[in-house]
Amino acid sequence: MLHILVAEDNQSLRKLMTIYLKQAGYQVSEANDGNEALKIIENTQVDLLISDLMMPNVDGYRLTDALRRDNNMLPILIVTAKETLEDKKKAFTSGTDDYMVKPIDMDEMLLRVEALLRRAKIASEHQLKIGDVLLNYNELTVTVGDLVYELPKKEFYVLFKLLSYPKQIFTRQQLMDEIWGYDSEADERTVDVHIKRLREKFDSLTEFKIITVRGLGYKAEKYL
Repeated sequence: MLHILVAEDNQSLRKLMTIYLKQAGYQVSEANDGNEALKIIENTQVDLLISDLMMPNVDGYRLTDALRRDNNMLPILIVTAKETLEDKKKAFTSGTDDYMVKPIDMDEMLLRVEALLRRAKIASEHQLKIGDVLLNYNELTVTVGDLVYELPKKEFYVLFKLLSYPKQIFTRQQLMDEIWGYDSEADERTVDVHIKRLREKFDSLTEFKIITVRGLGYKAEKYL
């Protein structure tokens, strides 16, 4: 069971978030401030952190910064009443992965948590091998025999995502939310453009194909 830590000094909100997360099947720990959160993370395997920014003792900025300086790359979702662009810039510069402004919709929070956990899973796997084709996540490369293709970041992420879950259909919106982010101003046609470019590069390969599922989205099929 995936373990989520909620660091929030508003007890009522913290309890409400915990209830929703547990109902969604997550194990949940609670912290009243950044100090408590750091102690829990030091002693427990935590898969994702949800944190307020304005907390006593150690706030969300300092908590995020401390984790990143310690090379702890667990996904971090900030949930805060601070809504200015400067607040968001400061949070993302500290190492935050996503940002929600209070009051929050609990169902949207769950969607964002799910997307962050999926991204973390992709990032932790680093490589994917299909027959003679090797995808290297860290280098954003696809190696086919002696040929090495260096892909633009978003192109690689789309390909890696589809091949990580063969036969699973992903809608354009799912791919947009996970790879471009919920707040992206790009539209769904961006996904089509990236799929077209991937097909131009790899459609001749026999190891896999990217399939259009009419009216739904895309999936990958492996042929080994």
